[in-house]
Amino acid sequence: MSNNYFHSITLDKEKCMGCTNCIKRCPTEAIRVRNGKAQIIEERCIDCGECIKVCPYHAKVAITNSLDEINKFKFKIALPAPTIYSQFKEKDINKIIHSLYSLGFDYVFEVAIAAEIVSLWTREIIKSNHIKMPIISSACPAVVRLIQIKFPNLIENILPLSSPMELAARISKEYISQTKNIKINDIGVFFISPCAAKMTYIKNPIGFNKSYVDGVIAIKDIYLKMRNLMKKSESIENKISDANPTGILWAASGGESLALGIDEYVNVDGIHNVLKVLEEIENGKMEDIKYFEGLACIGGCVGGPLTVENSFVAKNRIKALSSKYKKEKSSNIYYNNINYNNYLFEKKIFSNPVLELDSDIVEAMKKYEKANEIVKILPGLDCGACGSPTCKSLAEDIVRGQANDTDCIFILRESIKQLANKMLELSNKLPPSLESEEKE
Repeated sequence: MSNNYFHSITLDKEKCMGCTNCIKRCPTEAIRVRNGKAQIIEERCIDCGECIKVCPYHAKVAITNSLDEINKFKFKIALPAPTIYSQFKEKDINKIIHSLYSLGFDYVFEVAIAAEIVSLWTREIIKSNHIKMPIISSACPAVVRLIQIKFPNLIENILPLSSPMELAARISKEYISQTKNIKINDIGVFFISPCAAKMTYIKNPIGFNKSYVDGVIAIKDIYLKMRNLMKKSESIENKISDANPTGILWAASGGESLALGIDEYVNVDGIHNVLKVLEEIENGKMEDIKYFEGLACIGGCVGGPLTVENSFVAKNRIKALSSKYKKEKSSNIYYNNINYNNYLFEKKIFSNPVLELDSDIVEAMKKYEKANEIVKILPGLDCGACGSPTCKSLAEDIVRGQANDTDCIFILRESIKQLANKMLELSNKLPPSLESEEKE
């Protein structure tokens, strides 16, 4: 992976207290604590945001764009994630959309619409039987990165299709350019996001050479402004939302799968649960499953680190909104006659073997054996006091030359004890010349 790889997740060293909470929750063991401060191993980070959620000192932050940055463009488009509907008590999606216009956007394209399109295309891809089963959803960029790092054998299972966010950006940009005769470069598209990994995605697109999204604005950063605008606004007479139940449900875990109209699927939320299921898929234990929907956050996107509402409350709101709009037919005109072949991945996804001990297979085997020997002398408590997440990871850090065995407090204590005993033993000894003098 390039050294210039952009990560949304960053560390505020001033706030970090070196508590080691984050190292125990990181799914790719991408964090160490050294010299009293956390350090993020960028090559391993998948920007899932798990460390943001567990850090009691708010030392992990996600880099996103500010609302002011929309003014760099002549025409501004907002792409609200379906999750945003769940962040307010307001039950009228039209008022939520209206508040985005009031913030300064010239046009709002709901990602829920694109989600419905992706669902339709995914059904066709499943029927075509051209992708290895179970097909793994590519909607969650953190899960795709996880596969690149820990499950390279499953890369060929990944759905090679544009995500709803990316599809919404491309459709809306081209639509506005054609209908309003505005140059593409003068149109700024901003995703209103619950997810830090989306910011990473637009800088390092997965499966595509470039992203049509120009910026990512965190829901939590504009939440208060939107809420105040909705309080001031009266009821919206004209329907301005085209969101439909299928697309709205994508905000919560299981929504994407339900839209496929099949029974042979598994949906899992929470990055550690996703890890376990991917292991089972890799081991051939889910051969009867056609589709796997894995989402890094608990509850799905409603549990994203850039949201403000409790994920369980938000999930219930999504269900309620979906039921409310169930009988309303989508009236959007954007995707008639669009061929999904134009939205398939443009480039191959490669594995990212950063967890290997060495690029040379022979050296890797030697280091693997040495690490196993070191593990045997470690206490096996996985306490994290050494600054590595587990005893196994400390052993691997040692063979990589990035740690010492005395970083383990149990080994250090034993070494000090042995040293003290030796010193005591030596203190009772005297040179022969002195011994003879005392005897005399």
